[in-house]
Amino acid sequence: MFRLPIAALASALLLAAGSVSADTYRWITYKPEGAGDAQTRSTKWFVEEFAKRTGGKHKIQVFWGGSVAKTGEVPNALGAGLGDFGDVVTPYFPDRFPLNNAVGFFIPQPHGILKIAELLEGWHARYPQFSQELARAKLKVIGWRPLEEYGLLCNKPVRSVAELKGLRIRSYGFAYPRLITALGATPVSMKTEDTYEALERKILDCTPIGVSLARGWKYDEVAKYYIKYPFGASFGHLVSMNLGTYNKLDAATRKVVDELGKEYVTVYNRMIEEDIQNVMVQWKKMGVEVIDFNYGDMKALMSNAGIVAVRKTWADRAKSLGLDPEPILKQLQF
Repeated sequence: MFRLPIAALASALLLAAGSVSADTYRWITYKPEGAGDAQTRSTKWFVEEFAKRTGGKHKIQVFWGGSVAKTGEVPNALGAGLGDFGDVVTPYFPDRFPLNNAVGFFIPQPHGILKIAELLEGWHARYPQFSQELARAKLKVIGWRPLEEYGLLCNKPVRSVAELKGLRIRSYGFAYPRLITALGATPVSMKTEDTYEALERKILDCTPIGVSLARGWKYDEVAKYYIKYPFGASFGHLVSMNLGTYNKLDAATRKVVDELGKEYVTVYNRMIEEDIQNVMVQWKKMGVEVIDFNYGDMKALMSNAGIVAVRKTWADRAKSLGLDPEPILKQLQF
């Protein structure tokens, strides 16, 4: 049974009691308002544009920092109506949302943020199973927030696949353990918050991560080599609504939400690119070296038995849900 923490439940009861006016919708997120990253800034953009485009008739109030629901609680809280909008981090729920977490099984893959969002939008349009999976949780996706393209941040220079052999690389999820093993390295399961110290103490040699995230977590203070390995964009978040709230929107407001949802990923991607450019300037001052990595034959890597097995796991699950996975498999291949 889903239970909110006491503090979150208290917040929810206050909301239900009418502390937020009837024309104000609630956005619940685990992100702290002061993070200042593209995720936070793009959320604020959505909120500001929503108020502007509805002529001030409707507004969104953001409940930051997990004050209503933590990362792993957002889908249940949003589905229960404790929020109207929210950030659903799909990799946290691979069993509950296997279709919408497809990209998490396909690392590496050749696409960036905008292409992954385009593919997801197309899959939702073509395959009703994607939306049905969310509808069972009383959720409606309105926008896409893939994570930036990843490389490897290391505490030693690495310039070829041969130099990866034997290195200890942070691992998580389904695809990374098999990929790291296929590259001849050793996968080490590690939480995000423990990675800084592990890199500093040489417990880890490298971690998969994006440029702006590496700066955000300050890993670049202890690991000074960014390896441009083509992992591709990782699918991260669904910008979602409570399905009941979405269905009850009047036609004009729903149109605004739909338009903002389609525009969102473009705005978010622009912010990510700005962040990356700023980090690159900082890295020059910090002495972080960006290495153009010789990654070899990616198509040959895709035939590795471990990588094939992970992708087959997703394909078999898709088939069990009545979906033909072959077109998706082809779209995520090198």
